[in-house]
Amino acid sequence: MPDMAEPVRICDSGALEDGGLGVRFQVDVRGRLVSAFVVRYAGAVHGYLNQCAHVPMEMDWQEGQFFESSGLYLMCATHGAIYEPDSGRCVGGPCRGAHLSKLDVAERDGAVWWRPDALFRAPAPTPAPLPPA
Repeated sequence: MPDMAEPVRICDSGALEDGGLGVRFQVDVRGRLVSAFVVRYAGAVHGYLNQCAHVPMEMDWQEGQFFESSGLYLMCATHGAIYEPDSGRCVGGPCRGAHLSKLDVAERDGAVWWRPDALFRAPAPTPAPLPPA
């Protein structure tokens, strides 16, 4: 398993537009793979587990579509909960006041990076397929 302190490259910086599509990736949470995502808002990158604070269901409408139509809030496709993109705080809907699980993400050298920790770990690498016999 990769070192917890070793940053994981998620995507090129150019893959994220302010209020636009997010990029999904996998996180190991207590031995279970969970979807996570990064988005850009007000020029900065933010990362969260892809689980609504109301009911832990994936939030995107279609893959990578986390923002509602104005591009100002993240919105859960299932129950309509509305979240501040920079804090993950629910400001409308069934989980008002709750928060998304925030991930430690940063942008440097033209890329977006995630730093795993004790709770949110990098998944073990997938072994390469064996060549045909």
